[in-house]
Amino acid sequence: MKRRQFAKTTALATSFALASNNIFGKALTSLPERKFKLALNPGIIGVKANLQEAIDYAIKYGYEAVSPFPNEVMKYSNSQIDNLLGKMKEHNLLWDSTNIPVEYRQTKRKFNDDFKGLRKFVQTMEKQGATRINTWIISNHNTLTYNENMKQHAYRLGECAKVMKDHGVSLGLEYLGMRTMMTAGKYPFIGSMKEGKELIAAIGQSNVGFVLDTFHWYCADDTADDIRSLTPEDIVTVDLNDARNGFTRITQEDGKRELPMATGIINIKEFLQALLDIGYDGPVRTEPFNQVLNEMEDELALKTNMEAMKKALSLVGM
Repeated sequence: MKRRQFAKTTALATSFALASNNIFGKALTSLPERKFKLALNPGIIGVKANLQEAIDYAIKYGYEAVSPFPNEVMKYSNSQIDNLLGKMKEHNLLWDSTNIPVEYRQTKRKFNDDFKGLRKFVQTMEKQGATRINTWIISNHNTLTYNENMKQHAYRLGECAKVMKDHGVSLGLEYLGMRTMMTAGKYPFIGSMKEGKELIAAIGQSNVGFVLDTFHWYCADDTADDIRSLTPEDIVTVDLNDARNGFTRITQEDGKRELPMATGIINIKEFLQALLDIGYDGPVRTEPFNQVLNEMEDELALKTNMEAMKKALSLVGM
């Protein structure tokens, strides 16, 4: 009887253990894997650095991607580029995005002059294996109506995107969601993801997508489902920021933000979870335009910035 009872008890315990392992194992394996990379763009957190310094900072503080600095790399010899890429590979570093070198918002003459240098710029990016360029879309205009502005943006950015595509580079467009900016000019322009999709469709190039910023996503009253409507290829880069206290979603202003998790106003957990759900695998960085951060010593700013991003990742179990 004792042996029989022992066997019965052991069988029950084993069954429970197997069931528990199955339940918890299933729960664990169902968690989305983080494919996106924590990126360092030193200038936007007030850190002055050239490319080599930025790479060293990234290695020291645990960043996984770094801005490509094409204008600097243009001056490199082939051997210098090889050494650069070797160091990147050794430390598993990838490239973040960089700003478009073409001023497409002003006069036709200015656009044409800048456009002449775009091919050399993206050829340099191709040499170093960088594939992402970003820009922001100002959400008002004093002389162009919505339709006129849409037509101008679609043509000029479309011409840029064609050149970029020849060299494997994608163009990310950041819509600015602040309601205060939309009413700052005579004619409001794009200020939400839905309108951004319309501009991307009007451009008509397969290498054009979004720069997603938590701040503009929040101000535009966009949702996690809006993010889930995208594919990973639809997103070129991501900015993680928080909003300032003392302002509503409607009254937030541009150029004044906080590091992620500083105030808790923006639902960063929901935002990040949506990125995980769609399998976004590009760079994620901060862009807080924050005076306190900008005034810190470089090393402290780099550490503080990384700590803020890691704190945000902890919201989704990363």
